[in-house]
Amino acid sequence: MMDEPDMDPPRERTGGLFASARHLAATALAIAHNRLELITTEVEEELYRVAEIMVLALIAIFFAGLTVLMLAFLVVLLWWEEHRLLAASLTVLVFLAVTLGAVYLARHKLRARPKLLHATIEELKRDRDALEGRK
Repeated sequence: MMDEPDMDPPRERTGGLFASARHLAATALAIAHNRLELITTEVEEELYRVAEIMVLALIAIFFAGLTVLMLAFLVVLLWWEEHRLLAASLTVLVFLAVTLGAVYLARHKLRARPKLLHATIEELKRDRDALEGRK
């Protein structure tokens, strides 16, 4: 018997326009998913950092207030007889100087912190540049 030619209809190629568009959409969705996970991680880290700082700040403020109160009381008691007004005035000036220094440092720290979602923004810029063909 002679081999008969294959009579099956020709198979369509799977790499057509529809498959290419579907692959492009899947890639875009994967990139968007990755970026959303990055945003979520950054927001969670920032919230945790802020909560931790707030708790530590409240503890520090409470005990600093107690310390200031007791220190002021001690200084005034030590010089009660001779220079109580001078002792109270110097105590107030020292506390004022410490307060102003702390305010200055806090403002500096707030200005020096990284921008919220900085890494996500940079990744999105790289994605845009890659899609536009820039390096």
